[in-house]
Amino acid sequence: MERQDLNDMLSFIAVAEERSFTKAAAKLGTSQSTLSHTIKQLEARLGVRLLTRTTRSVSPTDAGDRLLKAFVPRLRELDGELEDLMSARDKPAGAVRITLSDHALETVLWPKVRPLLLEYPDIKLELNIDNGFRDIVEERFDAGVRLGESLDKDMIAVRIGPDWRLVAVGAPSYFANRPVPRVPQDLVEHVCINTRQSRSGGLYAWEFEKDGRELRVRVDGQIILNSSIVQVEAAMAGYGIAYVPENLVERQIANGELIQVLDDWCPLFTGYYLYYPSRRQNSAAFLLIMNALRFRTE
Repeated sequence: MERQDLNDMLSFIAVAEERSFTKAAAKLGTSQSTLSHTIKQLEARLGVRLLTRTTRSVSPTDAGDRLLKAFVPRLRELDGELEDLMSARDKPAGAVRITLSDHALETVLWPKVRPLLLEYPDIKLELNIDNGFRDIVEERFDAGVRLGESLDKDMIAVRIGPDWRLVAVGAPSYFANRPVPRVPQDLVEHVCINTRQSRSGGLYAWEFEKDGRELRVRVDGQIILNSSIVQVEAAMAGYGIAYVPENLVERQIANGELIQVLDDWCPLFTGYYLYYPSRRQNSAAFLLIMNALRFRTE
């Protein structure tokens, strides 16, 4: 069926259902004369009369009634499928893939999305833990999470967490026979728990700052770990000094399981951002998750 035939059939159905050219024309937003001409053209192409016209009413002929019974149910079915399609477009469902660090997952993302997933069971969320820098476009991630200072300029970024800092901590058993470091340079004489940077392959130089003076100290030790959470466990077990996010060790510091050192040298970092490509069509599921993660100051 050509487009013109379909348009003419819709005009015929409107007249047959309204039993009036005047009402049908108003419904379709056209003139009564144009609508009458359309029906006459359709009847001429089909070679049958579809409507019986009197001065008081309009009704379908037997042929018109057969056409209605054959065509209208299919049209209603098509309308239903289109509505379902439009609903699916706006319904939060489908897969969302995000790459992030274990610290971002533990302290920012998971607490916020956990209740959301229970409310929207049709969303499938994949969280890929990686402390390095990933190419989210090439690796088909919907988004990534990074500190604000590390964001690429061609990405859209949404802040999802507050500023935070790394702190140097060690177990009481570690410091039992060792002096407490007073300045960052003292760390070179200590056993420290290291982190390897994914992008460069080198070990992370611990960053400190005090009164505008910045220092980077390369430390040494027995263990290299890329998980902040496991670094905390290693520090508590006495393997050395760890430089870890403060909010992971607040409880351990408070109850004496860990001793914090160099507190006045530990600077704040810009908080986490959710970032994603500027040229992409975001799904309803992704937008829902992004809005739930958005950082809001109370």
